[in-house]
Amino acid sequence: MKRVNEFEVHPRTPEQREALLELLDASAALWNELTYNRRQAFFDGNSVWRATNPSDRYKDVLGSATAQQIPRKNSEAWRSFFALNEKYYDGNRGGKPSPPGYWGNEDDGRELRTYIRNDQYTLQWGNRSRLEIPVGKALKDEYDITGRLRLEACGDPKWRGEQGRLELVYDEARDRFRALQPVTVPDSRRDSPLASHEAALDVGANNLVACTTTAGQQFLYEGRSLFERFRDTTEEIAHYQSKLDDQRRTSKRIDRLYRQRTERRNHAQDALVRDLVERLYKEGVCRVYVGDLEDVLETHWKCVVNEKTHNFWAFSRFTDRLECVCEEYGIEVVERSESWTTRECPECGEREETHRNGDVFRCTACGFEGHSDLKASRVFLDRETGSEGGPMARPVRFEWDNHEWRPATTAPPVRRANPKEERTDRSTHHEVGKVASWSSA
Repeated sequence: MKRVNEFEVHPRTPEQREALLELLDASAALWNELTYNRRQAFFDGNSVWRATNPSDRYKDVLGSATAQQIPRKNSEAWRSFFALNEKYYDGNRGGKPSPPGYWGNEDDGRELRTYIRNDQYTLQWGNRSRLEIPVGKALKDEYDITGRLRLEACGDPKWRGEQGRLELVYDEARDRFRALQPVTVPDSRRDSPLASHEAALDVGANNLVACTTTAGQQFLYEGRSLFERFRDTTEEIAHYQSKLDDQRRTSKRIDRLYRQRTERRNHAQDALVRDLVERLYKEGVCRVYVGDLEDVLETHWKCVVNEKTHNFWAFSRFTDRLECVCEEYGIEVVERSESWTTRECPECGEREETHRNGDVFRCTACGFEGHSDLKASRVFLDRETGSEGGPMARPVRFEWDNHEWRPATTAPPVRRANPKEERTDRSTHHEVGKVASWSSA
C-alpha cells in the first residue's frame, strides 16, 4: 500500500536558498529541453526514445543521480501519454490526450521542481528534523557546500515505511519549498479500513466544485469572486499591452502580472483540493468520480467564456492535483463521462422538460427545484454507484478569502495577536508621568 507524506523544507541560510533554487531551476531546464526534443521527434513521426538526452550537461549542477531521475520521470509521462492515446483511438476515452508539456519557460518563469532517487536522500525526524539531498560539483564549489545540501524539515510524517522517490517543489505564491515523499507501508496499517463511501464532483468555472457523497453530504466551492479578480488582472495586462511600442511584445510588468494571475489561481485551486480531500477522508470516502471534460473545452464565441474555460478553469491541472492529494489519503480517482448530468432531474430522470437559470435548476415534469451544480453532482453520483439518491444534509458553501476556503456562513476569522506585540512593554501607556496625557488641564 502506497501513501504520501507532505512537509515543508527550509534552507538555513541565504546561500542554501540560492543553491536550492538553482538546483530546481536546472531540473526544470533539463525537463523542458528533453521534452522539446521528444515533442519534435513525435510530431516528425520519429521515435521519442531516440531523441537527444541532454542530461550529461546538467550533471555538474544536479549530480549524476538527479540528472538521471528527470529523464526517467519524463519517460513515465510519455508512456502514460501513449497509453491514453491508445485508449483514445480504441474508442475507450472521450478526449484526445496531449503530449507531455513544459514546466514553464525561462522568460515567464519556470515551475521549479526536482526528483531525488529514493536511496540518494536522507530524512530524519526529531527535535531538529532535517533533509539531506545531493547536489552537483558546480553548486558545491559555488556555495561552499561540503557533502550534501542539508535543509530543515518541518512537519509530522503520517506514514512510516519504505521511502520512494522524493519530489521537491517551490511554491512561488507562498515562497515556500514543499516535499512529497511516497512511502510503501504494509496493508495491515491501512488507516481507514471502513472507508466505503463514494463521491462525485461537478467541476466548473462559476462554481469550481460541487460535490455529493453517498454519506449524504454536499459541498460547494464558489469561484465567481476568484474569476472577477482574474479578469481584473487580465484587463490590467491588456491596458499595459496597449501602451507597448510596435516592436515590443511584452514588458517586465506584463510578465509579472501574468505570473501573479497564474499563481493566485493555482494557490486557490491547490487549497481547494486539499480542503475537499480532507473533508472526504473524514467522511469515509474511498472513491471519487470526476468528469472527463475534454470535449467541453471548445472555443466559444464569447471571449469571456473562452477566458474562463481555457485560462482560468485549468481543468487538467485540477485533476492532476486531485489525483496527487487523493493518493496521499488512499482515495481512488475515477474519470467518467458526465454527459446529460446537467439536464437530468435527480427525482424523476426527466431531461427534456428541465430548465437551468444560473445556479437554479427546475424540472417542470415533477416540480423539483434545486442548485444546478449540486444537482448535477448528485445525478453523476447516482449514475456511477447505481443507487437512488437518499436524503441530503444541508449543503456547505465555501468562499475564498485569498488565504483559505471558509464556510460562507461563518464570521471572518478573529485577528490573532502578533507575538512581537505580546512582548512589547505597554506599561508606558498606563503609568502616569512617562507619556504626555491627551486630556486637557
